[in-house]
Amino acid sequence: MKALYGEYVSHVPAESEAAAAVHRSLAALPRGRWLLAVSGGRDSMVLLEAMASARGAEIAGVATFDHGTGPAAREACALVERTALALQLPVVAGRMPADAAAANEAAWRAARWRFLEGWADEMRATVVTAHSRDDQIETVVQRLLREAGARGLAGMQSILASTELGSRAVCRPLLEVPRATIADYATARGVRFVEDPSNASLVHQRNRVRHEILPALERAHPGFGAWCWEISTRAAEWRVGVARFVDETLTPVCLEEGELVIGLSPLRALTVAGWKVLWPELAARAGVTMDRRGIVRASNWAPTATSGSEIQLAGGARILRTRTTFVVRRSEQRAHGG
Repeated sequence: MKALYGEYVSHVPAESEAAAAVHRSLAALPRGRWLLAVSGGRDSMVLLEAMASARGAEIAGVATFDHGTGPAAREACALVERTALALQLPVVAGRMPADAAAANEAAWRAARWRFLEGWADEMRATVVTAHSRDDQIETVVQRLLREAGARGLAGMQSILASTELGSRAVCRPLLEVPRATIADYATARGVRFVEDPSNASLVHQRNRVRHEILPALERAHPGFGAWCWEISTRAAEWRVGVARFVDETLTPVCLEEGELVIGLSPLRALTVAGWKVLWPELAARAGVTMDRRGIVRASNWAPTATSGSEIQLAGGARILRTRTTFVVRRSEQRAHGG
């Protein structure tokens, strides 16, 4: 381990400007037990190198996932495994099933997060990703293109991070660090990584945003990226306020996994507009992600819903109205009386 790690750092100053920025971000983390999600790309390999240097004793393991998209993906996973083992860190690897290799981005992402969630539970650790400030800005632009509301515009700045790992938080210590700074760190430290050819393909929306849409918007409106960051920061603060209101005023109860019960009394005077704000937050606590159509339908239904009525949501989830409660269910479990 020492020989390989020393090869990364011996020829550069201990605290270059880029290194200082990365290490400040890692120093801000509370003490914890971390599962590093490392793809083998530049940013995630910087995360691995920097965490091993600054917080190595807290790393429960390193997780890498091969999407089955070709030689570069295999090479990237192999690099992660070699590097983690050289650093004497436990490493786990997953791969898309062979018959699913041609799946789309959403399927790859879902499979990857199932893999990460499983190992995070096994290791009793929190997943750490290498998302940067630029990743967040690109996410906000994608959400704008989908006409997302305030909840969606928070993107990865959301403290709750409930859309990825249920109630488990996802830690993103480099989220305020620009991609260029991470690249400078990689160059200065000689960090090895594998460039994924798919990152240049304009088939994927994120790549179109990264290579075409954002540069064009920045040329037309200098500071557009900074504006996206500011919007996401304000949206994240708004989400925290909604979550606090739910906790302090509604006190929802999770009876079992995938089921949330909310007392009716504080909600009787709520308008349709108010329900549109609350339903996504409430549903997320039951592990249910509501799309725009579901939010509108549930919000129009809730103010006049009668005891015993229910509404179906995408993915088999549903909301029931009992005599004294609303119940959000992720699966087709039998209703509890209220």
